[in-house]
Amino acid sequence: MLRIVVGIALIAGALATIVAGDIAFWVVCVTLGLLMMAEWSDLMKTPPPTKRLAQLALFVPMSVMAPIMAGPGFFTLGLLVGAAFFIVIVTQRPMLAAGAIYVGLPTLALLAIREQKEGIVFTLWVLASVWACDIGAYTAGRLIGGPKIAPAISPNKTWAGLIGGMVFAGIFGVAMHYAYGLPLRLTLATPFLAVIAQVGDFYESWLKRRAGVKDSGNIFPGHGGVLDRLDGLVPVAPIAAFLVILPRFYF
Repeated sequence: MLRIVVGIALIAGALATIVAGDIAFWVVCVTLGLLMMAEWSDLMKTPPPTKRLAQLALFVPMSVMAPIMAGPGFFTLGLLVGAAFFIVIVTQRPMLAAGAIYVGLPTLALLAIREQKEGIVFTLWVLASVWACDIGAYTAGRLIGGPKIAPAISPNKTWAGLIGGMVFAGIFGVAMHYAYGLPLRLTLATPFLAVIAQVGDFYESWLKRRAGVKDSGNIFPGHGGVLDRLDGLVPVAPIAAFLVILPRFYF
């Protein structure tokens, strides 16, 4: 029950942030990004002073992503890569530096999606697609069960759950298409993004097993850390940004 209540509160908070405006959305994204960097640092067994240094290095490009500054774009992408180089040179910890990209790139992608003309619809599509995937995977996994995908990494993930996540996400994409005019290319991509979301879930599960911990943090009761909640969104957001922004063709 605690997990359900907190999950509903998180979704409500995310929806409120999406419609609150560019500045509010940036503040929330940067805050969550810095918390994710802290959790990534802990998974990498990073000493506290080095962890703070990595967070500070990441904050520089994230601050420039603000709508009142340069905003999300190729310039801030370059700053993000520069922050990763700075971290690896100063700390001699390549995996810690990789965390700057792992956290910063989806943050940049979400901010870039939000600033589009139909940014509210597109941002809702990205976030809710991951939510639909999680709900579908959990429901199908519990009701159907069956063979596990990779029990050594995530013992509860089943093939039925993977298919259920794709189906739920696909249904949501179709609903967004008819309700809000979601472009067909994004509608068709939604089930495949569900697969990418579950890949992100597996990767974070592998990181936690590697670190010997159950959760990446404890900031959300019943859910663990920020990385635990956003593991599926991390790989989905950059791909979704590519689909939203870069293509010059429409179906």
